[in-house]
Formats: sequence, structure tokens, C-alpha cells
Amino acid sequence: MIANENLNPYARFIENREPVEIISATAESLSQALAKTSDSQWRQRPRPDKWSLAEIVCHLADTEIVFAFRLRQTIAEEHHTCQPFDQDKWARAYSSTDYKDALETFIALRRWNVRFIRALPEKALGKPFSHPERGEMTFSILVETMAGHDLNHLAQIETLTRQ
Repeated sequence: MIANENLNPYARFIENREPVEIISATAESLSQALAKTSDSQWRQRPRPDKWSLAEIVCHLADTEIVFAFRLRQTIAEEHHTCQPFDQDKWARAYSSTDYKDALETFIALRRWNVRFIRALPEKALGKPFSHPERGEMTFSILVETMAGHDLNHLAQIETLTRQ
């Protein structure tokens, strides 16, 4: 069962798909979508208030770091409370970040996170944690959030690479 949008704002992207399969496929989907982009496409913003391909990839790398910590803290601690972050403040550094390094970072971290998730016993999926902005969640909702977040940004990337 997929979480409601109060707990996972990206739930609508998942539909009836398996979240672990989605996150397992994202690195390859991302690499394929970006394979034929030019350097100028990477930095081009569709609108002044929207991120470029490079900024989206940097954001994905940053959030993968966050997800890695949240996944492990949720399993390691009793009823962990995660720390929210302001993605727009983090994005201020993206103009000076090498997007190719960001892509490599995302791919490596995602592979590591998927291995971590798949190595856990099924009972770990129900392990609770708290998100100060969203409320009480479980490990499985965290994985669902990763999947929906991926699909949201892959759709944005698909749109930008067609332009």
C-alpha cells in the first residue's frame, strides 16, 4: 500500500508500482535521459524560477545523501526524528557544482542505499520515525518517498531534454 500524500507528497507518482523497483531503476533511467544532452542544455533553465538539468541532478545527489542518513538512522535508532532541510538554500551552491560529479555521486549513493534496503528483513519496513513537518512515518513510507521523488524529477528531466 502506498502512503497518502500527507506523509509522502510524491505518492501520486508511484501508482501501483513497487517502490524498491523504482529506486533500483532510477540511476539507469537518469543516465539514459541525460546521455545525449549538450553542456548548454545542462545549465539552461526553462524559466527563471525553475531548475536546470544540472540543478536537478545536484538536488538528486543532495537528497540521496539525506535519504541515506534517514534510512540508516530510522533502522539504528528507536523512533528517530529526522531533520528537515531547505532545498532552496542548498541549491544556492549548485551553480558552482560540477553536475557530472553530482550524477556520479547520486549513482554511487543510490546503489549503496538500494543494497542497504534490500538487505533488511521485511519487519524493518514498519519501523517508525518522525518527520517534524509530515508527522509519524515508517521506513516503507521513506522508501516510497524516494521512489515518488525520483519519478517526479525524472519527469522534469524528460521534459527538459525534449526541449
